[in-house]
Amino acid sequence: QVQLVESGGGEVQTGGSLRLSCATSGRTANRYAMGWFRQAPGKDRDFVAAISWNGGSIEYADSVKGRFTISRDNARNTVALQMNSLKAEDTAVYYCAAYPTWRFALVSTTPENYDYWGQGTQVTVSS
Repeated sequence: QVQLVESGGGEVQTGGSLRLSCATSGRTANRYAMGWFRQAPGKDRDFVAAISWNGGSIEYADSVKGRFTISRDNARNTVALQMNSLKAEDTAVYYCAAYPTWRFALVSTTPENYDYWGQGTQVTVSS
């Protein structure tokens, strides 16, 4: 079992930056691949970014490539999502998620493959 707690959300103007953090507790964080997903009101939960246990495999949604960066610090049991050049369409609740690293050779972009989820943090981008 692993617990995930997101932080760092808030309101920012278009073009601004935010850094989300996900703190993991419970079993050793480096046993898990980690991902970020987001859900806007009335929409499905969408993939944003994912990172393997050692950072060797990283995936981004096309909509955030070049603007967002995912990273992890296994010594501190944290995963971060640096978000730059934010747009109004980035407004959503952002969720951190995890699954056991042995399950797939490459990181998964499918929310159904993730076993553990945080409570979410709101990101609002205003013009």
